[in-house]
Amino acid sequence: MISRDGDRMLISGPVTLQNVTAQLEDGLAQVRTGALTVDLAGVTELDSSLLAAILAWIREARREKNSLMIENLPEGLQTLAQLYGVEQLLPMANRI
Repeated sequence: MISRDGDRMLISGPVTLQNVTAQLEDGLAQVRTGALTVDLAGVTELDSSLLAAILAWIREARREKNSLMIENLPEGLQTLAQLYGVEQLLPMANRI
């Protein structure tokens, strides 16, 4: 589920192949409204489809000339991003 709190897009619950299409479309609509921070702290279950959705949101934000930052990247998603070699493409708000 995606909710909005000011300039924060809050992702909660599972984001898997079963529901990613709705999440992807909702997220794209949110990204088009301006600069956002995507907070993934509420994600309870994920697979690689969440990574694909995030990359699509990043592409759309760039196309719209909006900034997008990612916060609270779940460990499993970080592992997938490393495995696929796309970790550096994720604009982390709190990258060390």
